[in-house]
Amino acid sequence: MNEMIRKAFVMQLLPGQADEYRRRHDPIWPELQATLTSHGVRNYSIFHDRESDRLFAYAETESEELWQSIAQTEVCRRWWAYMKPLMLTNPDDSPQSTGLVEVFHID
Repeated sequence: MNEMIRKAFVMQLLPGQADEYRRRHDPIWPELQATLTSHGVRNYSIFHDRESDRLFAYAETESEELWQSIAQTEVCRRWWAYMKPLMLTNPDDSPQSTGLVEVFHID
């Protein structure tokens, strides 16, 4: 089995949107979860820093190509549009995100 690729990134909620963000993820749409799973995503978590309204996301994926291809799916594009009012986004409605570089890992 290939080693999973660990992805970590941060995003930014708009002020006052944390409760709604949580509500929309509880649970996420079944078709979005199925798309993530079918594209090799495992162990996906998002954490919220209440002081800054920053979101920290961590996911493991089978391949960078599969991870990148999620953005081309119809359900992902709908999810981005649904979440746009709650967070900083790019012109294509994707969340503005900053990738983080791994500096330490232990199994």
